[in-house]
Amino acid sequence: MNTLIFVLGTVVALASAAPQKPEEPIAIKSQNSKYNPDGSYEYSYETANGIKAQEVGTLKKAAAPEDGNVIVTQGSYTYTSPEGIQITLQYVADDVGGFAPQGDHLPTSPPIPIAIQRALDYLATLPPTPETPRGRP
Repeated sequence: MNTLIFVLGTVVALASAAPQKPEEPIAIKSQNSKYNPDGSYEYSYETANGIKAQEVGTLKKAAAPEDGNVIVTQGSYTYTSPEGIQITLQYVADDVGGFAPQGDHLPTSPPIPIAIQRALDYLATLPPTPETPRGRP
């Protein structure tokens, strides 16, 4: 039995180590980039298979003064999924909200049921208690 497992393992290892047919490189149709001394930048590119991307990064003062300056980025990319659907993602990234993507393909949470939302609204109107000094959730 051990010999059979060894032989099968060896066959799998050899098959995965066999030379693979190299994929043809995908051509870059256009590419632009600009990097500034202050740390801001912008770039964009498009490939022959329809992938497009662009991003702009700008320098700004951080929300927390002790953090100094930060780069805020804004950008997007587009590609075609294996199922043939065009995917577009837009995003913003900064020191306050972090990375915030938007796209029709991203999952979304279901709406809060009306009864639960009413309960949450009611709890928010209650006065603070010693257990919840900042008020109710």
